[in-house]
Amino acid sequence: MNRIGKKWKILLFIVLIFVFLWLVVIHPLRVLHHNEKILEEAARRYFELNPGQLPTGERVKTLSLLDLYHQSYLKTDLYIPYTHKTCSVNNSWVKVRKEENEYQYYTYLKCGILSSFTDHKGPEIKLNGKKQIQVNMNEDFVDPGVKSVVDRSDGTMDVSRVSISSNVDTSKVGIYSVTYTALDQWNNKSVVRREVQVIQPLSNTVKFLLGGDTHFTGEPKNNYIRLSGMLFRIYGIDPNDHIVIVADEDVSNVNYTKLEQWLKYYYNHLNDTTKKMIVEKTYCNDSLTEDQLDSTTCTSYSKKIKITVPSIVDINNAQEENDNFMKPYTLSWTSNRKNKSNAYVIRKAFYGKNFGKSYVAYGVNDNYGVRPMFTIKGDSLIVGGDGTIENPYVFGDLRQAKAGSLVNERLTGEYISIDGELYRIVETEKDGTTRIISDFTVASYGGNVECSASADKEVITYNPKDPGSVAYFINNQVPAYVNTKYFVNHEIKVPVYKKKIVYGEEVEIKKYTVKLSAPNMYEMFAAQPRRESTSLSYWLVNSSKAKRITGLIYTMGVPINEEIPAFEKANIRIVAYLGKKTTIVNGKGTYESPYKIK
Repeated sequence: MNRIGKKWKILLFIVLIFVFLWLVVIHPLRVLHHNEKILEEAARRYFELNPGQLPTGERVKTLSLLDLYHQSYLKTDLYIPYTHKTCSVNNSWVKVRKEENEYQYYTYLKCGILSSFTDHKGPEIKLNGKKQIQVNMNEDFVDPGVKSVVDRSDGTMDVSRVSISSNVDTSKVGIYSVTYTALDQWNNKSVVRREVQVIQPLSNTVKFLLGGDTHFTGEPKNNYIRLSGMLFRIYGIDPNDHIVIVADEDVSNVNYTKLEQWLKYYYNHLNDTTKKMIVEKTYCNDSLTEDQLDSTTCTSYSKKIKITVPSIVDINNAQEENDNFMKPYTLSWTSNRKNKSNAYVIRKAFYGKNFGKSYVAYGVNDNYGVRPMFTIKGDSLIVGGDGTIENPYVFGDLRQAKAGSLVNERLTGEYISIDGELYRIVETEKDGTTRIISDFTVASYGGNVECSASADKEVITYNPKDPGSVAYFINNQVPAYVNTKYFVNHEIKVPVYKKKIVYGEEVEIKKYTVKLSAPNMYEMFAAQPRRESTSLSYWLVNSSKAKRITGLIYTMGVPINEEIPAFEKANIRIVAYLGKKTTIVNGKGTYESPYKIK
């Protein structure tokens, strides 16, 4: 019984294997071969009724399963075995070719994982070089070409049989392709593409623009770039082919002794991509006497640093006749000291007793403009722009906001328009609100709104609860002149100093909750905006315990560094906070196309 039982088990196992093979292999292949015959017969009927469509010479005629369906040469669908899914109508076909004066039919049917054994693959194309290559803008593109073409039926083919098409345009930055197409004797097609990226390295562009010089001079119209949402000018190129750039405006005002400390604050407001582009290097910082101010050669350099301010040598080298793009409208620090107590400032034109001078020395504890200057990698890739102020060179350091994007996700320096009034983003707060500053002073019916500090008080404080304070006027009266519906109440910090207003030397911080306030002298974009044709005054939030010392940008567009007179009047620039759910409707965040919000 044991032997008989074992035989039955073996027989049962063999039967199961056969059933398995029948169901999984034999029957599906029988169905496939049956469908192949149906497809071939349909193609033969087509050519019997359309003999003029038969190929001549060595040509090959292909009829797809879809063609035969559309022309009703197939009445029933061809299905994948055991399913209700049809075989591929686009990848199944019959090919006809005349061989020895007789037409031969070759059928290929693709049904799921099953397919005919007929040669249906195009030749294998191998390229010379990489499939992804870069070429500099305006350079000639030479295609590396095809290395080999091999077909499993035709064997090694002549590379000249590969057709090549290309849309590469090296006059424009972009990603293009070169397409290589090969057909075997059965018209089985292979297509391979090479990606060609036309790039514009910054150093190449600057070299082309400078034409052999190392820096721009005069008032060039083609050296603007935008990084981290802010506008810069290209100063020049260094010996390592890195590019020196300078902010297009004074960003803030600060005392000379705290420049290094303030520049760290500024650096923290650059986006991560920009930070990675910055090259640490040494910068000119000569100490100069009055008779050395026309120097164009540097003799003393700083340690390696990330950010500085322009030197007198830098500014002098940019002079061309009466023009110099390195001279700002406001008083701006240079990197050069006169002595321990004084350092030099630059302005496009000095007036009064300093008329005609290029540089004037002021006390190192006075507050004047700071215009950051730093160096970025020469191989940084320009992705757009033509270098004009309207269309500056841009890099891949930010993505343009889309409709519905939150304002608090945007960059420091980008512009926002509210009821036609222009603001700039200072920073996003931890609570999700966005601190913004008006780009102009508040106006009403064409005139500027202004107020005066208390004339009867020796100590002028910024206090929104004091009806005699500038702060009270800004928070309670200015809303009559500006649209505040997007602004939310927020806590502000009022820095109070013992005597002079000096960066980082506050003796007290007072806190108030308000909707509107004045700018802090030391924050981003609190300096006079560069596009003002006329310098305007405006109050600042900074306060002092000393007699009649307070934060004020004077009519010259620079901070006042002395006691203010009684009844002194000044205009208003405001700082406000946008709610954390404020969204962008449209715009690009630039001066020319600011964001509109809702």
